Amino acid sequence: MRIGQNPAKFVKQVARPEAVTLAVLTYIPALSGFYAETLEVLKLCLKSLWDSTDQPYDLMIFDNGSCPEVQDVLLDYQRQEKIQYLLLSSKNLGKGGAWNIIFDAAPGEFLAYADSDVLFYPGWLTRSLELLNTYPNVGMVTSRPFRTPPAYYSRGLEWARNTPGVQVEQGQFIPWQTFLEFDLSLGQEEAEIRQHYEATQDIRVTYNGVPAFLGGSHWQFVARKSVLKQFLPFQMDRPMGQVKQLDQRMNDAGYLRLMPTDPLVMNMSNTLLNVPGAGKASTPPRQSSLARRFLQLGPVKRSFLWLYDAIFRWYFVEK
Repeated sequence: MRIGQNPAKFVKQVARPEAVTLAVLTYIPALSGFYAETLEVLKLCLKSLWDSTDQPYDLMIFDNGSCPEVQDVLLDYQRQEKIQYLLLSSKNLGKGGAWNIIFDAAPGEFLAYADSDVLFYPGWLTRSLELLNTYPNVGMVTSRPFRTPPAYYSRGLEWARNTPGVQVEQGQFIPWQTFLEFDLSLGQEEAEIRQHYEATQDIRVTYNGVPAFLGGSHWQFVARKSVLKQFLPFQMDRPMGQVKQLDQRMNDAGYLRLMPTDPLVMNMSNTLLNVPGAGKASTPPRQSSLARRFLQLGPVKRSFLWLYDAIFRWYFVEK
């Protein structure tokens, strides 16, 4: 027996999703060690997204089994209506498993994906959509120029060289400081970065008066949902390390992978130290040259990295 009528019957309309779904993937299993600053990184990521996105959007967060402190923050943001769709997983499905859900569930025509350590700059979405809508057959746009393996944009280069009206240029077009900033965030040494910079070049194309670099990456991109769904499902047996499958599959399918000619996002990694004005701790003390040389010895480095990996798996993976 039912008492009364369901009030929902008298609702004349429901909310419609925006054309763009912004999806952020989080995984912060603890707030210590490698992850000590990552909650603050996540907060800055979301603040920059809210402050710098200049198009209507819905925000989707997929939390891949973070600790309760992180999930409490996300729940509070949702209660403030800053997050439209919040998915909380009790276990880490890996990035591929999360993508299987995100790419299928996002309601928008366009999906703007980011890892939770991305810092957004003003105008990033408009500029990215401009490339997506100007060039034909675009698979993804990563909102920052950096150098990616040529094997992942070979079909794009083939298209550019064989399409009338497309200007193709090869050279070192990304400024050194822009190149250095990004590669430092990956934990590389400046000498190594300089060697990479001098040994490689950029491919810049111009189509209908709009320039772009060939390349892109899985850590941040804007794409059409209809394109992304073509590559589902992702079968990955490790949490990380296999995500380049998306880059390779998209190139193999003949889709363009593009980047704007100036940086519109930044990778923060797991610290705020390299974020201007973030107000975090100053540069940590440097190791002595002797200690540094000792730690870089092959057997020593391999042993410590093995131990680090083992501890991580004991606590956060093999449950």
